[in-house]
Amino acid sequence: MLSAQERAQIAQVWDLIAGHEAQFGAELLLSRPPRSPTCSCRLFTVYPSTKGYFPHLSACQDAAQLLSHGQRMLAAVGAAVQHMDNLRAALSPLADLHALVLRVDPANFPLLIQCFQVVLASHLQDEYTVEMQAAWDKFLTGVAVVLTEKYR
Repeated sequence: MLSAQERAQIAQVWDLIAGHEAQFGAELLLSRPPRSPTCSCRLFTVYPSTKGYFPHLSACQDAAQLLSHGQRMLAAVGAAVQHMDNLRAALSPLADLHALVLRVDPANFPLLIQCFQVVLASHLQDEYTVEMQAAWDKFLTGVAVVLTEKYR
C-alpha cells in the first residue's frame, strides 16, 4: 500500500504532531478557541450533516467534550501510524464501534480526512509538502477503508 518514502513522510509529519494531539484535534473539530463567543465546529460547520452524531453536544457549551473527542481521534491516528503494516488489527475495535454500535455513515470518513488535511496544512505550512500531503491522503484513505470494512 505505502512505499518506504510515503511511510517516512507520514512518520515525519506524525513526529511534528506527537505531543500536540489535543491542539490538532481541537483545530479539527473547533475552528475557534473553546471559550470564544463565536466558536463553531470546523467539521460541523463545513459538513453540518456530521453534527447528527453529536446531538447532545453544543460547540461552545460542551467544548471540553469536543476537545476530548478530537484528542481521541488523533490518538487513533497515532495508533494507525504506529501500526501502518497492520491497520486492520490496530483499528478493528474502532471499526466495530463505528460500524456496529455508533452506526456512523461511512461517507463521513472522507469528510473528516479533508478537514484533517486542512489542519495539517494550516499548522505545518511549508513543512507540509505536496508529497507529504499525497502520502497522508493515501494513508488516511487506507484508515477510512479499514474503518468501513465492518459495514459489509
